Amino acid sequence: MTKRTENRLMSQPEIVQSGLGDETVVAHVDLGGEDELYVTPTRTLRYRAEGLLSNESVEEFSHGAERVSVSEGRRKSKVTLGYGLDGEQTVSLPTSRLEHALEPIIEGVLKHNGVLGQDESVAQLFRFSELTVVVAGERVVRHIGPGLWDQEFESYHYSDVRDLEFEDGSVNTSVVLTVGGQRERFKTPNEDARAVRAALESTLLAYRQVDSIEELRAAGASEGSGDPGSPEEVSFGDGPDPLFADPTEPDERPDNAARAPDDEPPNVGSAPNGGTAGDRTAEADASSLGIDEAVQSGTAGAADAATPAGPEPDAAGVPEPKGGSESASTTAESSARGGGEAGDSAPGPADTQNGETTGESSNAGFEGSGFEAAAPAADEQVLEEVAALREVVEQQNTELRSQRDLIEQLIEELRRGR
Repeated sequence: MTKRTENRLMSQPEIVQSGLGDETVVAHVDLGGEDELYVTPTRTLRYRAEGLLSNESVEEFSHGAERVSVSEGRRKSKVTLGYGLDGEQTVSLPTSRLEHALEPIIEGVLKHNGVLGQDESVAQLFRFSELTVVVAGERVVRHIGPGLWDQEFESYHYSDVRDLEFEDGSVNTSVVLTVGGQRERFKTPNEDARAVRAALESTLLAYRQVDSIEELRAAGASEGSGDPGSPEEVSFGDGPDPLFADPTEPDERPDNAARAPDDEPPNVGSAPNGGTAGDRTAEADASSLGIDEAVQSGTAGAADAATPAGPEPDAAGVPEPKGGSESASTTAESSARGGGEAGDSAPGPADTQNGETTGESSNAGFEGSGFEAAAPAADEQVLEEVAALREVVEQQNTELRSQRDLIEQLIEELRRGR
């Protein structure tokens, strides 16, 4: 990040150069567009380029803050610096640039308050809900609370650290530091535990000039060999122990306990009410036989009811003849066949005359409608009108594109908090 700042020193706006004076820029963050963030050892400068809604401007934020808090949104975030009785100031910046801006700002605030040395830099900053861990070159700073940092913090210098351990858990990983004969611990989420471990080990081993944690422990043991007693552990609480998921079986079972599978009576195959499996089979066969007989008798009764009754005999016992009905049916069928043959014959003169009349009337209606074929002059006029309309549409499209560009620029400036 410093290299990038040095390359851009010559391209700083004049208003920024005049605001910096003789101070050196130690960090630079691009906030999108032409907006910039410049961090010096004593303050932070927020540069806003000229836009549709605002003029070119520079805001200054002193690092002499007593409290630092962060409000993070979906698009825009705010870093608030509290100065006690002097009020507070807020730095507004895009959320995508928040992590890049927080580290140099926190480093400047910690140096101004004497927490870090002037030549000491922040290796990495971790934010976990209400826990902030700052891993620096010579120490680790821990703050617990809703804010990012305030005067209620704890700092552990690497010269006092004798051991570093990590205790894995189902959700969190406990970081245990043995500092001055006491064990200090704090928890980090498992997904960030690897990054925290790498940052702590690299900075601690580099400061103590050892290659491994085992060498650090050996050096700590030799340093603390003259101290009586074992290290005292100071724990802030890892939470209650988890309940056993599989407790031991009690020696005596209570009377109302559920019966175990081994305590079932041996006569599992017997049927309820004292009956055997063979008896149940015989009863089922008898029941099915009775049902079949009932179904057959019901079917036979329905068939007798559906059979039509024949003609009743007359006094002599001989049924009436059906000759009259049969002759009437034969006559109707002959008439229908005769009508069909007549319909299949050629159309008569009346039909032909009606068809010719219909054709003539349709032709006469089209001729009298007033429609005429398009003339070449009319075609040329239509083409000219279409060309004029095309020119107007193209001009409107050009204006719409220009308006769209302006709207996009306005939206971008609003997102940057102008």
